[in-house]
Amino acid sequence: MNAEQSNNLPLWVHDRDTVIAKSGDAEWRFQTPPDYTESNVGLAKESTAKHFEGSLEAIVQNLVRTFEMEASFKTNPSQWLSVVNEQFRMSSNGGVEYTASDVIKAGTYNLFMPDTEAYKASEETFESSGKLFRTAFPKGFLWEVLEVFSSPPNVAFKWRHWGTFSGSYKDYASTGETVEIVGMSVARVTDDLKIISVEHYFDNSQFLKKLTAGKNRD
Repeated sequence: MNAEQSNNLPLWVHDRDTVIAKSGDAEWRFQTPPDYTESNVGLAKESTAKHFEGSLEAIVQNLVRTFEMEASFKTNPSQWLSVVNEQFRMSSNGGVEYTASDVIKAGTYNLFMPDTEAYKASEETFESSGKLFRTAFPKGFLWEVLEVFSSPPNVAFKWRHWGTFSGSYKDYASTGETVEIVGMSVARVTDDLKIISVEHYFDNSQFLKKLTAGKNRD
């Protein structure tokens, strides 16, 4: 795909900073758009996959990053560009299917992770869960596409989610270790690359185990 073809792609499959810049009328969760400056630096240094602009891998990566940004920061789902709002459904590991409104209310952490000793989603809010993991990963919890296995309309892809545990998690001190989750997803998309549904498959038990491996803080 050449540069001209790439420029003709829908806005929501360009990089998320471009999407943010053109979302001037959006209702932002914290009244102002998110700043991904530090995250972009981390991605440039730590990403293991380098995708050519306009490649299917880059397009899928941009689409999912746009969705994550909108799900986290745009409080009006009708303003999400990355999904077909009235049809959108999201699930993890074959579980309950959630709508965009569900995501806005609870947050992805609470919808993706059931109650365990290390994390009790039922006791967390969107804001408290976000604060908890931002404290654990002050430099960000980054995300990248590793491989794409099938083309639209049903896009299957492998991904990596990671960060340096340099903060603290609840009463557990940091270990300085890189903590990561590797998983797979299947996204059903429209002809213009909006997400109709997405199913995620991953095991977060090792992720939580590493967050509770440090010594309890006094």
